[in-house]
Amino acid sequence: MPINFDAALGLHADALKVRSQRAELLATNLANADTPNFKAQDIDFQAALNNAVSKEPSAQVTMTHKNHMAMNTNSNGLITPVQYRIAMQDSLDGNTVDEQVEQAQFMQNSIQYQASLEFLGGKFKGITKALRGD
Repeated sequence: MPINFDAALGLHADALKVRSQRAELLATNLANADTPNFKAQDIDFQAALNNAVSKEPSAQVTMTHKNHMAMNTNSNGLITPVQYRIAMQDSLDGNTVDEQVEQAQFMQNSIQYQASLEFLGGKFKGITKALRGD
């Protein structure tokens, strides 16, 4: 009987992918904190995870012309709904990055990424024990 890893691992593998993409966006925001007119971005984690679990995008987009660009998807078909942050305080240079908010979001995302890794590690230990017959 073959092992279905998608069922065995649950949504933690997809959560790691989404958390990784979110970490990249948050790091980009922090790196561009002093860039004029840079707009801070983030991922709607719940929507991205729902897309990853269902394996189909929340909005069906079809190309109606040969010159249209394809949507940004990774190999898993995961479309990340990137959104712009609303600035709490306007800046003179048009930058919407609030370093304290970005650092807090980055740390929260890191902790949640680590938790997903721990859950996946536990799942793999359980599968390994079952295969060995322990």
